[in-house]
Amino acid sequence: MCSSKNKSLVFLILCIQIIGILSSRKCNRDPIVTTKEGTIRGVVDELVDGSTYYRFRGIPYASAPVGNLRFKAPVPPQPWQGIRDASNFGNICSQFNETYQGDEDCLFLNVYTKTLSKNAKTPVMVFIHGGSFSQGSGNFFLPDFLLQHNVILVTLNYRLEMLGFLTLDTPEVPGNAAMRDQVMALKWVQNNIVQFGGDPNSVTIFGESSGAAAVVYHMFSPMSIGLFHRVIAESGSYDLARREGEKERAFRAGKVLGKETNNVQELLDFFKSLEASKLTNLTIATLTDDEKFRGLPAKFVPSIEKKYPGVQAFMDEDPTKMLLEGKINRVPLMIGYNSGEGLIMTQYHAALLDVYNKQPSFYVPKEIVDRITKDQLTDFGSRIKKFYVGDRDITKEDLGIIRDIQTDIHFSYTTHRFADLYSKVCQQTYMYRFDSVTELNVIKNSLNLPNVGGVSHADELFYLFYNYLNEKPYKGQKKLRDIVFKVTKLWADFAKTSLPTPTHLEPKWQPYTVQGKVYYIIDQQFSQGKYADKERMEFWNKLYEEAGLPHIAN
Repeated sequence: MCSSKNKSLVFLILCIQIIGILSSRKCNRDPIVTTKEGTIRGVVDELVDGSTYYRFRGIPYASAPVGNLRFKAPVPPQPWQGIRDASNFGNICSQFNETYQGDEDCLFLNVYTKTLSKNAKTPVMVFIHGGSFSQGSGNFFLPDFLLQHNVILVTLNYRLEMLGFLTLDTPEVPGNAAMRDQVMALKWVQNNIVQFGGDPNSVTIFGESSGAAAVVYHMFSPMSIGLFHRVIAESGSYDLARREGEKERAFRAGKVLGKETNNVQELLDFFKSLEASKLTNLTIATLTDDEKFRGLPAKFVPSIEKKYPGVQAFMDEDPTKMLLEGKINRVPLMIGYNSGEGLIMTQYHAALLDVYNKQPSFYVPKEIVDRITKDQLTDFGSRIKKFYVGDRDITKEDLGIIRDIQTDIHFSYTTHRFADLYSKVCQQTYMYRFDSVTELNVIKNSLNLPNVGGVSHADELFYLFYNYLNEKPYKGQKKLRDIVFKVTKLWADFAKTSLPTPTHLEPKWQPYTVQGKVYYIIDQQFSQGKYADKERMEFWNKLYEEAGLPHIAN
């Protein structure tokens, strides 16, 4: 029989063991990782499929771009002592809408991983969000769908609109500060992702809309060489890059904000004196009369910089010219668009039909306008209108026609052209058209256009990322979970192998070639086709050819 003293000793040992077990569990619940800048504590969380993963949020990849750093290239983050909490998201970048207002201190990223083994060498997918370079955040995009395929997901915030893309044509503010933010984030991945189980030699950058344009710009930038190994561009290419007029836009912004001056330094000092919230929502206010009706409402965007001694440019040549000369980072590319991108613009466009019916020349993209005469501009506009509706005006009931016009001008043709030109320098080019229409098409369903076909701009995001908007249909229907699994497997397999269908999935996704123009149809069945939207693409191709611009090979 045990004595009371022995009983006390046994009880003490048991307590110590229990405390040890609880401490171990707490460590597992609060994973700790040491980065180059300091130690962070994350969280063990559960994916929608019930499996566990590690999440680290609000990690600074650069110093706050405030004070004298406003508008400048980012600088590395300051190291910290102790353990930094990485359980919550960092600030979103300064923007303002009906829902939220961001903060200038916003250069944070998030890492989602299933393993913290330094020897795991897990492929890494870095997502760059869209939002016309003026709104959005990486915080919105959760990892539940992609992490089913054993990849690491990194999302990030970068400076937006004027704070990210002010161009003054000076060494201090040459433009593209936000693109430099992204470069800094990619450098952080190279320096630190091993600590999260990732492989720095297998990094895929992918993005949607302006985020897609961003990942394509990285293919042209000497600053980004070696920081990534594959690209996925969803609903966007490189046609947003501005070639001129950005300095003038800055002066117009100053006038809107109450400062009328012709002096660049005086303008810069004025901008630096304002609260960050004052430097948002300036796109519409700075549009020229022509821009109000021509092109997408995204004007504070990546620019082609002037060259300055001692200043490395993010991009200082025309990307089309660079592509034709083969001056591009030749990495495997997956690129595509949604079948009804323009659905998201139907209401806006319908409200301006009087203008477009009277002056269809506003349908002609700026890239063409810069190359043709006024008489040709009038002729091109008339031909565009006639191609889509014949010898009549477009009406508010022509929603399918409006959808196609907006899809073709802003997304489908530029995607085809880039795929065609790029496939000449890189055989690992894969093109898709997203055709799946289900309850997961959150954007289309919110537009209340049940009788208009097609997949809206941004709808594919809800097949790639889990969030509160698609939670109910995803959890409620197995068929939707199956589609999501197949779509995310295409993306993840490409990120792992440079092949979107490396296994026995049928049909095989064949590369895009100038001769074959093969594309993958992503819907409930999955199939291959040849030359997506051929008739419409050939019409636009003729216009580009007549304007003397690079175009799709016949």
